[in-house]
Amino acid sequence: MMEILLQLVFSGIALGMIYAVIAFGYQLTFATSGTLNFGQGESLMLGALVGLSLVGNIHGGPYMGYLLMIPIVILFGALQGMLVEWIGVRPAIKIKSEFGWIMSTIALAIIFKNVAENIWGKDDLTFPSPLSSAPIDIMGANVQPMQIAVVVGALAIMAAVEIFNRKSIYGKAVVATANDRDAAGLMGINTGMVITFSYALSSAVAAFAGVLVAPLTLTGATMGASLGLKAFAVAIIGGLTSGVGAIVGGLILGVVETTAGYYISTGYKDVPGLLLLLLVLAVKPSGLFGKAAIKKV
Repeated sequence: MMEILLQLVFSGIALGMIYAVIAFGYQLTFATSGTLNFGQGESLMLGALVGLSLVGNIHGGPYMGYLLMIPIVILFGALQGMLVEWIGVRPAIKIKSEFGWIMSTIALAIIFKNVAENIWGKDDLTFPSPLSSAPIDIMGANVQPMQIAVVVGALAIMAAVEIFNRKSIYGKAVVATANDRDAAGLMGINTGMVITFSYALSSAVAAFAGVLVAPLTLTGATMGASLGLKAFAVAIIGGLTSGVGAIVGGLILGVVETTAGYYISTGYKDVPGLLLLLLVLAVKPSGLFGKAAIKKV
């Protein structure tokens, strides 16, 4: 019985880290512009499908093909994020439309989904795993090597972004814009470019998450919608201003989903996480680790 619980927890951790990476992407754009890309799930989906097309055409076997494909997918995700910012977000910011970017990013998400269906079809596809399918015994639970790779990869990409923001001059411009956009502009920082960069980075991270999770699940045009929505719930639970909150919120939601799906019913696996979201919003609207915003009036 304990072995089953441990296996569910390990599966939930792997799933939760994917939620955390996508939620981390939401935080990147919210910090610099106060906006969110509601097509973040579609960035993940496109990353997975582009990766699937590439991995079969790169020589050197599944493992080497997978490694060589990742930088291309990240670049593709970055370009896609820039496109979203240019078309869907920048015009709304210029005219100071408070909610225009919401409908624009949703509309672009629908367009991306339709494009994916026309290119790759509506059927779900199998993504070849770069690692062995033989499970590893950890404390009596069978854990797939790819699940471990997901956790390591997710932590690595988030750590890389944090190091970039803290150590590089461009990252410091992002942090300055996040702290006070008007003051950053007065200091000579091109805040418009910083916002574009944050969208590029956000979508690149989501695309990377797509190729991480794809070997563990089926890949298709509909895979992004559910993951993106749940990741948004994670961002709210953890707090839109906290990277630690994204990780903790993702782990909580991932473990709750897998255990509820086994012990209650797969038809109700989404319910506990949504109840948790409602509870957090009722008790601490800024999230478990978020800071309440103080506005001058």
